[in-house]
Amino acid sequence: MTDTASADLAPPHAIVPGVMTLQNSLLWLVGFGGAIVFIEPSPYELAMVATMIVSVAAGLRMQYAFLPLLVLLFLVNIGYTICAAYLLDKLPIINWILTSWYMAVTAIFMAMVIAENTAARIDLLRRGLIAGAVVTSLAGIAGYFNLFPGAGSLFTLYGRASGMFKDPNVLGAFLVLPGLFALQSVVSDGFGRALRSAIALAIITLALLLAFSRAAWGLFVITAAFMLFTMILTSPSSKQRSRIIMMALAGIVAVVLLILVLLSFDSIADMFKQRASFDQKYDEGRFGRFGRHLLGAQMALDLPLGIGPLQFTRFFPEDTHNSYLNAFMSGGWISGICYPALIFTTVFLGFRLVFVRVPWQRAYLAVFSAFLGTVGEAFVIDTDHWRHFWMMLGLMWGMFVAARRYSPSPAGGAATADGSSDLRRVAPSGQTKTAPPGAGLFRIKPEFTAG
Repeated sequence: MTDTASADLAPPHAIVPGVMTLQNSLLWLVGFGGAIVFIEPSPYELAMVATMIVSVAAGLRMQYAFLPLLVLLFLVNIGYTICAAYLLDKLPIINWILTSWYMAVTAIFMAMVIAENTAARIDLLRRGLIAGAVVTSLAGIAGYFNLFPGAGSLFTLYGRASGMFKDPNVLGAFLVLPGLFALQSVVSDGFGRALRSAIALAIITLALLLAFSRAAWGLFVITAAFMLFTMILTSPSSKQRSRIIMMALAGIVAVVLLILVLLSFDSIADMFKQRASFDQKYDEGRFGRFGRHLLGAQMALDLPLGIGPLQFTRFFPEDTHNSYLNAFMSGGWISGICYPALIFTTVFLGFRLVFVRVPWQRAYLAVFSAFLGTVGEAFVIDTDHWRHFWMMLGLMWGMFVAARRYSPSPAGGAATADGSSDLRRVAPSGQTKTAPPGAGLFRIKPEFTAG
C-alpha cells in the first residue's frame, strides 16, 4: 500500500507526445519571453498563462513537499492584501496587489513543472533565456549606439541601454542568469558549442556594461565567481577543473579588454565614471537610500499593519530600494516576517543541494548563484515584481523536490533505477511503512550519490 509521498516520487506520468511537444515549446517561450517586458501584456505573461493551461490539462501535480512554499507565499500576499484594504479604491494599488499574487502563482507553477522531467525542462528554459537575453541585448546595444532611426528612444533610458525592458537596472539584473548559463558552456563544453556560447556571452556582457547598473555589474561578477568556484569544487576530474580555471582567466582578460575599448569612447567613459562612483547623491544623507532604510526600519517596528503598498514615497523622497523593508512597509509584520523566511529558507536549502550529484547539477549551480546574488541585491533595490526573480524561486523549489530522487532517504532508501528514491522501509512485523508526505525535503544530504 502506497501513499501520497510515494506517489510524489514516482516517475512522471505519461503525456501524449503532441501535448508534450507543445508544453516544451511553451516552456522555451517562457524563458525567451522573459526578455521582452516593455509591452503589456508581455510575451512572458502570454507564454506563462498558455503553459499553465497546457500543463494542468496534461496532469500537472501539486506535491506535499511544496506546502512550505505555498503557505509562505500565501501569508506574504495576505499581509499585502490586508494592509492595502483601505487603499483599494486606487487602481495602482489594486494592480500592485494582483501583480504580487500573480508572481506567487508563477513561482509555484514553475516549481511544479521543474519537479518532473527536470533535466529536459531546465534545459529548455536555459535555451530560451539565452536566446531572449541575446535579442534584448542586441536591442539595447542598437539603442545605445542609435544604429537605426528611433532605436535610441525605444531601447535606452537616461542614456543607458534598457533593451526590451522599462528600466536599465532590471535589464542588467535579468542578463545575469543567461550570462551565467553562457559562461558555463564556454568553460566546460566542446569547441563548437563553447564558441557559440562565447559569442552570446560577449553580446550579453556588452549590453550589461552599457546598462550602467552598478548593482548588475557587481551581481554578475560575484555570481560568476561563486558559480565557477562551486563548479571547480564539484568537478569530477582535475582536467575539467584546470579547464574551468584557464577559461575563467581568459574570460577576465577578454572583459578587461572590452572595457578598455569601450572607455576609448568619451561618452561611454564619462557615463562609466559617473556610474562607477560610490559617491551618489541619492545614496547619501538622512533621506538617502541608506538613511531611508534606517528610518523605515524604525517605522516598521511601530506599525504592525505597515503603511500599505506604494505608500513609502508619501513619507520619503523615493521608494524603499530594499525588498525586505518593503515587505514590512507594504504588508506589515505578516509579510515582513514571512517574506524573509521564504527567501532565506530557500537559500538554506539551496546550499544543501550544491554537492548533491544530480543530472542537472551544472544548471542548478547557475540558478542558485543568480538567485543568491539577487537575494543580496534585494537589500539595495526593489526586486518584488521582477519576473525572473520569482521564476528562479520556483526553479529552486522544483529542483529541491526533484533532488530527493537522487539522495538517500532518512529511512535508508536508495535511488532506484528510474531515479526515484524508495522511501519505504520494513517494520519489525514485516509490514511495509512509508515515509510521511514531504519527507526528505529538509534532509537533503550533500553526498555524491549519482542516480
